[in-house]
Amino acid sequence: MPEAARPPYVPADVLTPDRDITHFHFRPGDQVVILKGVAGRELWGDAMTVVTPSWHTPTDEDGWRLRDPNGGQQTFITAHPRYMVHLSKRCPDCLIYLRALEDYLLPKFADAHTEIDCGWYSTTALNQLVHIADVRGGR
Repeated sequence: MPEAARPPYVPADVLTPDRDITHFHFRPGDQVVILKGVAGRELWGDAMTVVTPSWHTPTDEDGWRLRDPNGGQQTFITAHPRYMVHLSKRCPDCLIYLRALEDYLLPKFADAHTEIDCGWYSTTALNQLVHIADVRGGR
């Protein structure tokens, strides 16, 4: 998606850091999305496929290696399970989280008619996706 201008105020993600989702919630082959912002009146993010378990160094917890079907500079990344939402199935845990994030974010950007990346994630030199709340000790 094209890069959008950052709004003057981007709300902190108060939901993802406290999301209690285990590593076992996802399986190889699952289609997931990493929600990153708002586009119009919808949430948007990066759709990926779960490949294999992988240690998530920024959190020192079990994570998943994900594959971006569009390829690019970071075709494979490792992410923590709390960052991911199922696309390939409608599971209650992911739907509850999705709805809560919609209820939290969409009203804050009701007048935005552009794509907004909330800037909650970055990728380390080791292709580890890290949420801003999980950045520790310069990792």
